[in-house]
Amino acid sequence: MKVLSLIPPMTQLNTPYPSTAYLTGFLRSRDIDAVQEDLALALVLSFFTPEGIAEIRAEAINIPEENRSASVNFFLDHFTAYQSSIAPVIAFLQGRDSTLSHRINARGFLPEGPRFASLDAFDDEEAGDSLAWAFGALGSQDRARHFATLYLNDLSDVLRDAVDDRFEFVRYAESLAGSQPTFTPLESALNAKPTLMDLHLQKLTKHTIKKHDPSLVLLSVPFPGAMYAALRIAQVIKKSYPEIKIALGGGYVNTELRELSDARIFDYVDFITLDSGERPLLALLEHIGGKRSTERLVRTFIRNSSNQVQYLNWQELDVPFEEVGTATWDGLPLDSYLSLLDMLNPMHRLWSDGRWNKLTVAHGCYWKKCSFCDVSLDYISRYETASASLLVDRIEQIIAETGQTGFHFVDEAAPPKILKALAEELIRRQVLISWWGNIRFEKTFTPELAELLAQSGCIAMSGGLEVASDRLLNLMKKGVSVEQVARVTKGFSDTGILVHAYLMYGFPTQTVQETVDALEYVKQLFENGCIQSGFFHRFTCTVHSPVGLNPQEYGIELVPLPEITFAKNDVAFIDPTGVDHDVLGQGLKKAIYNYMHGVGFDMKVESWFKGLGVTIPKTTIPNNFIENTLYQ
Repeated sequence: MKVLSLIPPMTQLNTPYPSTAYLTGFLRSRDIDAVQEDLALALVLSFFTPEGIAEIRAEAINIPEENRSASVNFFLDHFTAYQSSIAPVIAFLQGRDSTLSHRINARGFLPEGPRFASLDAFDDEEAGDSLAWAFGALGSQDRARHFATLYLNDLSDVLRDAVDDRFEFVRYAESLAGSQPTFTPLESALNAKPTLMDLHLQKLTKHTIKKHDPSLVLLSVPFPGAMYAALRIAQVIKKSYPEIKIALGGGYVNTELRELSDARIFDYVDFITLDSGERPLLALLEHIGGKRSTERLVRTFIRNSSNQVQYLNWQELDVPFEEVGTATWDGLPLDSYLSLLDMLNPMHRLWSDGRWNKLTVAHGCYWKKCSFCDVSLDYISRYETASASLLVDRIEQIIAETGQTGFHFVDEAAPPKILKALAEELIRRQVLISWWGNIRFEKTFTPELAELLAQSGCIAMSGGLEVASDRLLNLMKKGVSVEQVARVTKGFSDTGILVHAYLMYGFPTQTVQETVDALEYVKQLFENGCIQSGFFHRFTCTVHSPVGLNPQEYGIELVPLPEITFAKNDVAFIDPTGVDHDVLGQGLKKAIYNYMHGVGFDMKVESWFKGLGVTIPKTTIPNNFIENTLYQ
């Protein structure tokens, strides 16, 4: 039996999403014939050719002039330049034609559409010349890749405005799947006349099925934005190859479809599995092979003979983390991914720049207390580790396969004890890699440990500072303080390790004053070289988090949900403070965008909220708070 794992649109374009690599590696370790394909990358590349550009134009010219966006008008006016430049630009971003950078940098080679307006400045004259600052540090290759990325972003806008209004890099048709109480919006979209985007995906799906001739297709859906395309793929397979079985799984499914009762989704797939896929998949393969009854499926939804959704969960132990095998990227086009440079910030760029081997150091989270996190779900709650020796064995095997030594450890929070052992083993065995990952900024990460991690190849760390308020950090059970985060991040930065801070606003009972003060903390962390990058996320209450499970402990009242038969995750709530966090978010994001590019530190934090129609108090934080914390 051959198993085909597919990455549906849309996920990252610079590196494969790792779920299929994990599953394919695991299945092969059990001597099961397993292959994989990345249809997310294939779909984008199918449009970014001279022929694809011509197809986009054919769609665009059918839009009445009065309804055309600025992006579409610019594209039509400069169609010839786009069609002639697209192939060399893609080759350049794939690393196959580095000398093109000289022509791109001359600013006459690429048509420069609306996205290029961002080159003028970050925030008018207040923030200075962003381009001069960034490219003075980054160099000509990066300058050209940034121009080429803006060029592709312009084309992305044209695809959205002229071909399919659901299209967006990384996210695609997200609104159709995220926390949708019923399957109806997805079903309506799937039954509608296919767009040109859909037709491309249909063609790619048929080609992939003919190439591999699988018995079982696994669709991994990590985000809501990948669900629509996954079901479009399934729709093609069901119509043209009805004998093939289809199973659906992945992060989105594990999070939002746990209470599924809408049987219509089984018009497209045969099985839906929850949580870590290894054990359910082994049970499923035995079932399809006639060696296991339906009743003995593990964590699997089916549609039964009564046309109802049935959840089957035969109790079997999960496959231990040390026995899941080594991820493999065999079959994925590693030389075709696009190294994009959306953000000029040296740390922030890691998410879209370069092809990183994705690897997990441990399963789950060793802390699992944060009140905003889905700590009740398996991917966080079940914590398992592997030995440092085994991890380095896996690293060496992946390097031998891919020829690339960059690793992104994708743990929820990599444990310091394991990272220390891993670093020591890498150094002992003289395995030279570059790696980065996500951690908790806890005090165990001393300057000495930071130095050891740097010696082993660590180049960057990300972690949650979240609300940058000690009261709220305690409320969310984060287990860190602002002062502790400052010391830990400074320790990393002093060793040359870049640091990214995940930031949050709109947490229950967060006041305007706390928001302003949090921004002052963040500003000072940038100024004192503690962090180099950050991003403000709007807090969302989810049904699987402690806040969603016990809202009264956080001073809020949940808004009753409608009857739900499909996706369930986000839940609205009433906060007695009544703060308009969406408005404040505009100022927060503007400020941190500038801080990440080294500008705007001379401005008072209150000024970033100017013109937003809200009264903003002055910060109560002394302007030398972080400095005193570090050097007192």
